[in-house]
Amino acid sequence: MAMRIGSVAVFCGSKNGNLPQYAEAAGTLGAVLAAQNITIVYGGGSAGLMGSVADAALNNGGKVVGIIPKLLVEWEVAHRHLTELIVCDDMHRRKQMIYSRCDAAIILPGGFGTLDELFEVLTWNQLTIHDKEILVLNTSGFYDPLLLHLAHLKESGFLYEGAYEKLHVMKTPQDISDWLNQRPERP
Repeated sequence: MAMRIGSVAVFCGSKNGNLPQYAEAAGTLGAVLAAQNITIVYGGGSAGLMGSVADAALNNGGKVVGIIPKLLVEWEVAHRHLTELIVCDDMHRRKQMIYSRCDAAIILPGGFGTLDELFEVLTWNQLTIHDKEILVLNTSGFYDPLLLHLAHLKESGFLYEGAYEKLHVMKTPQDISDWLNQRPERP
């Protein structure tokens, strides 16, 4: 039997991006996760896609834990209405705390910080620091160029066996919901 997903890390932008579909999908994801009683653990911001996910989950009775470094409390505008808000010392500690509190990670559109989080979680899987499933919400094909490059890395022989296979690309929040409900058993 597969382990139940009780909490997910959600990594995404503190900006909304140029397409309204990004914020719409983020809000839908927050509502879907709340409906499934899955706790969201994220960067603690109230702006951009971060805020959309958190607000939608909270508005639908979900639990949301924010973890934000002191440096970003004002810059990312810390969300003040979360189930729990943890202020930590730095970005590295933030990522460690988020990873330690989640059963899987979901990556939405975002900038450098989101890419950093994606690649760190992929690397930590590869190094067996943890063994978490990674879901990419590829809204409106946002990650298509990056996914092509990741396939190139694999084809070129630079990726170790197994870590790439933990990356699951989904087009819609409903696809993520279906995966969470029907994912295959883990060995």
